Amino acid sequence: MLAHTNQQPVEATSTRAYDTEVQQAIWHAFRVLIPIRVNTHRYGGHRPRTADRLCFGVIMLRLGSGMSWVDACRVAGGHVSDTTVRSRRIEWIAAGIFQRLEGEALAASDRIIVLDLSELAVDGSQHKTPCGGEGTGPNPTGRGGSGHKWSILTEKYGVPIGWVLDSANRHDIRLFEPTLRHVAEHGLHLDKGYDSAGVRDTITDYGITGAVIAKRRKRGESETAPRPANAAGHSLGLRWPVERTNSWLTNFGQLRRNTDRKIQHRESLLA
Repeated sequence: MLAHTNQQPVEATSTRAYDTEVQQAIWHAFRVLIPIRVNTHRYGGHRPRTADRLCFGVIMLRLGSGMSWVDACRVAGGHVSDTTVRSRRIEWIAAGIFQRLEGEALAASDRIIVLDLSELAVDGSQHKTPCGGEGTGPNPTGRGGSGHKWSILTEKYGVPIGWVLDSANRHDIRLFEPTLRHVAEHGLHLDKGYDSAGVRDTITDYGITGAVIAKRRKRGESETAPRPANAAGHSLGLRWPVERTNSWLTNFGQLRRNTDRKIQHRESLLA
């Protein structure tokens, strides 16, 4: 976890998300996006404002561990209250900082490693939201408990380049077109949950060629029944990068089991 001494994070775990170098890199990119705060008090009063770096550290700690705001503040050294951190997050969401950070991260990835858009993959992933709220619904994979879902689009090596959020009971096909708005003419790989005429029509409308959709086995059809040449069967094929990315994202506690009640809060965490 993170602890703070003199408002500086101290590494206390081998978990990559908590490494000082990772925290510092994200913070340096994040802090330049924070608007300069203007003191509107007529006499220049108000209590001293808690450092943005402290609030940012608590947000990152909660994201990675999945713990509550109160626990995250305590583990971070008790220098800031959970109310202050949540208020600061609301300010940053209203300023669009998380979305801007997302865009800068993608641009930096493209400059450094060059995003490969020759092959793309889309997949949905369902997760728990025990507190309910906006954009949640019965989770068919979680005994009907409250849950949410993201539909994510990745490039050839698994870097996420677009996503949408919705309730856990929303079918992947319903989220396919909104997710697909982030692509143009590229190869596309989908699992058998997308095997439908509507998805094929959407792919055609977007001008995507060479799409590979895993074939859904029909009732009464044997496992050895012949399949079309472009059907991927049950193998992952080039879908493995998006499957790996979903698995990696699920390692973050607040993405795996989210306790926020608003979609914009979940979107900021995913960004």
